Amino acid sequence: MHADVHRLEAEWARVKYQVKDEGEQLTEIESLKKQADAVVRQYPGQAEPLLWDGIVTSENAALANIFQQLGLAKEARGLFERALAIDPSGLNGAISMSLGVLYYRVPGSPLGFGDDDMARKDLETALAKDPNGLDANYFYGDFLVEQGEYDKARNVLVHALDAPVDKERPVWDAGRREEVRQLIAKAEAHVRS
Repeated sequence: MHADVHRLEAEWARVKYQVKDEGEQLTEIESLKKQADAVVRQYPGQAEPLLWDGIVTSENAALANIFQQLGLAKEARGLFERALAIDPSGLNGAISMSLGVLYYRVPGSPLGFGDDDMARKDLETALAKDPNGLDANYFYGDFLVEQGEYDKARNVLVHALDAPVDKERPVWDAGRREEVRQLIAKAEAHVRS
């Protein structure tokens, strides 16, 4: 199972960070979604495949047309909720983090299910479980930027760069660190103005 999940992680990172054409990204993420669905079917009752199927589905939602986005986001939320029911620890906060990301990136009512209070709660839960994690700090920092809490965001994001380099996931690690640096610059620009 771990090898199959690792392949999903690696392919997701390649598509997200190395495929530059949006149309090609969408085609490849849709193909990866089918693979992720198959991994979930292959390992029923396992939280990690559900988490990665949810992550791939979330990425698909971000790239899809406006008519498909909410349906895919709801599907991702369902996958994360199923994973959390299997593993209440949330895979060291990864499931809570993923739910939090959906809650702050999806529009609120009446268009969607977005909820900044739920997002903050889930992201802070993830950060409590993985206080030095690159992703946990990145997404919490991104949320804080969205909320206009630029000083706090900058501190969280600077801390994200202190996370150990993940040599097993080099494409993801390099791509995420670049996103962190861009967000730091954004937060600092707001602090200075």
